[in-house]
Amino acid sequence: MMDQFCLYINGQFSEGAEWFDSLDPATGQPWAQMAEARQEQVDLAVNAAHRAFGPWSQMTATARGKLLYKLADLVQDAAPRLAAIETRDTGKIIRETSAQIAYVAEYYRYYAGLADKIEGAYLPIDKPDMEVWLRREPVGVVAAIVPWNSQLFLSAVKLGPALAAGCTIVLKASEDGPAPLLEFAKLVDQAGFPAGVVNIITGFGATCGAPLTRHPKVAHIAFTGGPATARAIVRGSAENLAS
Repeated sequence: MMDQFCLYINGQFSEGAEWFDSLDPATGQPWAQMAEARQEQVDLAVNAAHRAFGPWSQMTATARGKLLYKLADLVQDAAPRLAAIETRDTGKIIRETSAQIAYVAEYYRYYAGLADKIEGAYLPIDKPDMEVWLRREPVGVVAAIVPWNSQLFLSAVKLGPALAAGCTIVLKASEDGPAPLLEFAKLVDQAGFPAGVVNIITGFGATCGAPLTRHPKVAHIAFTGGPATARAIVRGSAENLAS
């Protein structure tokens, strides 16, 4: 039996629509099976994030920060395991994956500390008896999409600020080596984030990425990747006007 990695939706681990093999780049042979998200799983994840947005955004910034601190500690403790899985699934050398995961926890600590320091501003206005204030508010559900390389780092710089600000997340890991992020989902669950705040899925562009980026309940898209995928995301986001 090969290792199996599940989707993480609404605080539960799911087998998805199908399983697909992930190849070990060192041998070219399957080493694990990944749960595949399609339209149904995308809907479940986005709807879960949408339901969780109200309570999460109304939680105190200090409470959100404490959960991010706890996640940072768990990432630090799990760093050797996460680095080994990333090397096995993507072929990046262990020296590089170990070096990167060593500072991923610091990104979560940084945004944990930033959570209760998000400030507004006073804006001068030329109207008598009137004051104008700028108040920053979370936008809603964020779709975060990362490529196969450096995915634990690239997801940290998306999840950290979004969660600190009070947004909820649907994170799509690349189908080319999603094991590290699906393993990372176990740490999110262990940290105690409320169900639906963080959802982690993987799947293929046409059947997972496209439904996610055009979903009507997605308010913002955070993406790292190539120009062809970027063009597809821009076309898809025209359906929901996601920023």
